[in-house]
Amino acid sequence: MTTVDRREALKVMATTAAAGLAGFREDDLLAAREVAVRASAARRAGAQAYAPQFFTDEEWKTVRVLVDDIIPRDERSGSATDAGVPEYIDFLLFDQTPAGDRQAPSSAQVGIRGGLRWLDGESRSRNDGKAYADCTAAQRHAILDDIAWPERARPEFSHGVAFFTRMRDLTGSGFFSSKMGVEDLRYTGNTVVPRWTGCPEPVLRKLGIS
Repeated sequence: MTTVDRREALKVMATTAAAGLAGFREDDLLAAREVAVRASAARRAGAQAYAPQFFTDEEWKTVRVLVDDIIPRDERSGSATDAGVPEYIDFLLFDQTPAGDRQAPSSAQVGIRGGLRWLDGESRSRNDGKAYADCTAAQRHAILDDIAWPERARPEFSHGVAFFTRMRDLTGSGFFSSKMGVEDLRYTGNTVVPRWTGCPEPVLRKLGIS
C-alpha cells in the first residue's frame, strides 16, 4: 500500500469521519470507547482475550489484521489493535440492534459484514485461495491500493471502496479517541502560560510573517 504515515492518515479521516460514523449515537460511541479501554488494559496485563460479540472468529481475525494495516504501530505509538480498536468496532456493531439480534441487522452491520466477505473473496481470487488475514503484507496492501483512494478506484471496486471507507473511519474514530491516539496527536489541552513570549518562530515563518 502506498506509504501514508499516521499524521497524513488523520487528515484523510478527519474529512470523512462524520459520514463514516453516521447512524451511531453519541452514547454508543462513548460506551464503545470504554470497552476499548478495558480491552487494551487487559491485553497489556496479559488477561483473557476479548470475546467478540458481533464478529465471527474468522471475521475477527480479518478485522484485527485490517485495522493494523490502516493504523500500524510506528516509532511514536502503538497500532489500532494496541488501542483496542477491534473491540471498539465490535461493540458498536453489536449494539446496533436490540440484544444484538442478528436476525434484524442494521445497514452498518450488513455493510461491514458484507465488506469483510468481499475482502476475503478478492484476496482468495488474487492469492491462490488465501484469505486476507493469511496473506503477506505486500499482498494485502495491493488490495488496499485499489480501494483506499475513492477518486482513483476503478468502478468494479465500488463495493470495496465503500467498505474500506467506513472501516477506515471507524478505525480512526476508535484510535484517535483513545489515550494512545490522543498522545499520538500530542494534544495537551488547556495549559497555563505563565509568560507570553509571542508567536513561535516556526509558525511565523510558515505564515510568511516576520
